[in-house]
Amino acid sequence: MLPRHTERLLLRPIRRGDEADLLAYRSSAEVCRYIPTDPLTAETVIEYMAERMTWTKIEADDDKIVLVVELAGRVIGDVLVRTGRLIDRQAEIGWVLNPEFQHHGYATEAARELAAMSFSELGMHRVWAQLDPRNGPSARICERLGMRHEGHLREDMWLKGAWCDAWIYAILESEWPRA
Repeated sequence: MLPRHTERLLLRPIRRGDEADLLAYRSSAEVCRYIPTDPLTAETVIEYMAERMTWTKIEADDDKIVLVVELAGRVIGDVLVRTGRLIDRQAEIGWVLNPEFQHHGYATEAARELAAMSFSELGMHRVWAQLDPRNGPSARICERLGMRHEGHLREDMWLKGAWCDAWIYAILESEWPRA
């Protein structure tokens, strides 16, 4: 199942040697403003990577897959698939992209591959994404994937020192081929 290839990208597990590329975008407070993780530092990147290097398969409840998004040998972002209870056959997907590489469709291309993998290889019934309503670019990615805006949760998460709302987008397996 891994690595995954798209038209322009390679999605693969994190490995030693990715530190500098990850720091290039994940050390930015602006990049991390809408996600739970804090900006990485030279001191925290190794621990961050070590944990995520083990997130390569979905076999049990609450499992995760984290993959870097590689373009021409450079890591330009990372993506996540995670489950809750496997019996529910639902996967959450998420993405983070280096601002240098935004506005070229790379995040949409990577997210589309995650959704396809979730439905085909992982056998999911529903794929969903949760995002901060202030994150317009991520909402547009969801819409390009054919996801519907299912809900607005008010002040449901304490993030970066403030209560934040969340938007939920989702698509069902039966809708995916039409998306």
